[in-house]
Amino acid sequence: MNTVGPYHNRQETYKYFSLPFCVGSKKSISHYHETLGEALQGVELEFSGLDIKFKDDVMPATYCEIDLDKEKRDAFVYAIKNHYWYQMYIDDLPIWGIVGEADENGEDYYLWTYKKLEIGFNGNRIVDVNLTSEGKVKLVPNTKIQMSYSVKWKKSDVKFEDRFDKYLDPSFFQHRIHWFSIFNSFMMVIFLVGLVSMILMRTLRKDYARYSKEEEMDDMDRDLGDEYGWKQVHGDVFRPSSHPLLFSSLIGSGCQIFAVSLIVIIVAMIEDLYTERGSMLSTAIFVYAATSPVNGYFGGSLYARQGGRRWIKQMFIGAFLIPAMVCGTAFFINFIAIYYHASRAIPFGTMVAVCCICFFVILPLNLVGTILGRNLSGQPNFPCRVNAVPRPIPEKKWFMEPAVIVCLGGILPFGSIFIEMYFIFTSFWAYKIYYVYGFMMLVLVILCIVTVCVTIVCTYFLLNAEDYRWQWTSFLSAASTAIYVYMYSFYYYFFKTKMYGLFQTSFYFGYMAVFSTALGIMCGAIGYMGTSAFVRKIYTNVKID
Repeated sequence: MNTVGPYHNRQETYKYFSLPFCVGSKKSISHYHETLGEALQGVELEFSGLDIKFKDDVMPATYCEIDLDKEKRDAFVYAIKNHYWYQMYIDDLPIWGIVGEADENGEDYYLWTYKKLEIGFNGNRIVDVNLTSEGKVKLVPNTKIQMSYSVKWKKSDVKFEDRFDKYLDPSFFQHRIHWFSIFNSFMMVIFLVGLVSMILMRTLRKDYARYSKEEEMDDMDRDLGDEYGWKQVHGDVFRPSSHPLLFSSLIGSGCQIFAVSLIVIIVAMIEDLYTERGSMLSTAIFVYAATSPVNGYFGGSLYARQGGRRWIKQMFIGAFLIPAMVCGTAFFINFIAIYYHASRAIPFGTMVAVCCICFFVILPLNLVGTILGRNLSGQPNFPCRVNAVPRPIPEKKWFMEPAVIVCLGGILPFGSIFIEMYFIFTSFWAYKIYYVYGFMMLVLVILCIVTVCVTIVCTYFLLNAEDYRWQWTSFLSAASTAIYVYMYSFYYYFFKTKMYGLFQTSFYFGYMAVFSTALGIMCGAIGYMGTSAFVRKIYTNVKID
């Protein structure tokens, strides 16, 4: 047996025997394991005591008896009122069953007492399991309730490797709207790439033509003719960003999240990770730890190019930025889970294991990446010399202000992914297994292209307004996608779920905040890297005295 909990929130789970169910007579089972991913996801495997042998049918038989006093009845009544379902596993195949039901008036409550199991086998492997709940018994205090089960084995044509297909929902995930959203996003990508190319080719060609013409003018004409545009800020555009330590740590972390997303999606496409409990989370943790040098390399090299001196501090902040955010949120939610006695409460041993991964795997690998980054690409090789004194930033129209650009920058990237967000949210917060990782890969590629195009356009407008503070603006205008995703999660919570109560609300909004922030940091890093290449390109081609 695994867990029991309200149907309307699959994330709120309790131990199966937290309800006063009785245990069968059989004492041991040969194999069950809990990985790090399972422990973090609240998987609580406990042996049911049901005696089942391969290919041995069991006629309806009583396996235990519940002595129903008032306290036990109240526990069952609460579970039935809140539509509690339980989950169990036979040979790692999940089965769901309902605890009981109320009559139409809501006065009498009934417990399902008979588990009718049909198990399909192909050769010597179990390939299919069905559970039917029968034997409705009214809950009356101070009575005895007998729990019974039966097992019927039948041959099945299902191949062992295809036994999880029945849990997938192709009609939901491969709905026409899913295909249409991908097509729609592709159209947006083509439009944006075309728009960026057209703006930049036409405008930059004009600018280059004007700048090259100015070489033939005398000094007076040149001073009059070069009073605006992005060329004016060539002496300041490669000035270090404000707060370079935090900025480079965010960029390093964003590059690492992108690498993790890419690798995990590819592994999920190849391996069918949904067939094993907790394997997705275990894979993500392992890949995150293994890709720590990516964080160190990009963060450390950027910090060195910006003239940073406290590189050890930068390395620590870069290494622990995301783990601290995730662990801090999990720690807060853990207190609520412990108060509720939920199986989501993370055991102390698992916390220690996660801390060990942070200190003994992530930190040393980050150090290696940082040293490589500082030595291989830590030298500032800017195409323009940086002026000793920063030039004043002129007044500009309100819509050219960095704050406005940041707010508007995230709309198009969010528009390209929000349909996919619905499918991802539904698979996490409802009983759907997400398996269409090809769609997710396409959406990630689309998100990257849209984000880079939007931030390049935003940065070009900013530089044209002679504002050289493009680093933070490019990062934040892409990262603002996270704000729209988080706002969408509010809509999803109130209109698409039936969650309620402190535990469900804190769990939902806590982990949605972590997801949105990680997505924002990733988008920000992608936006900055693309924009940085663009800025370097345009200033390399300008002839500067």
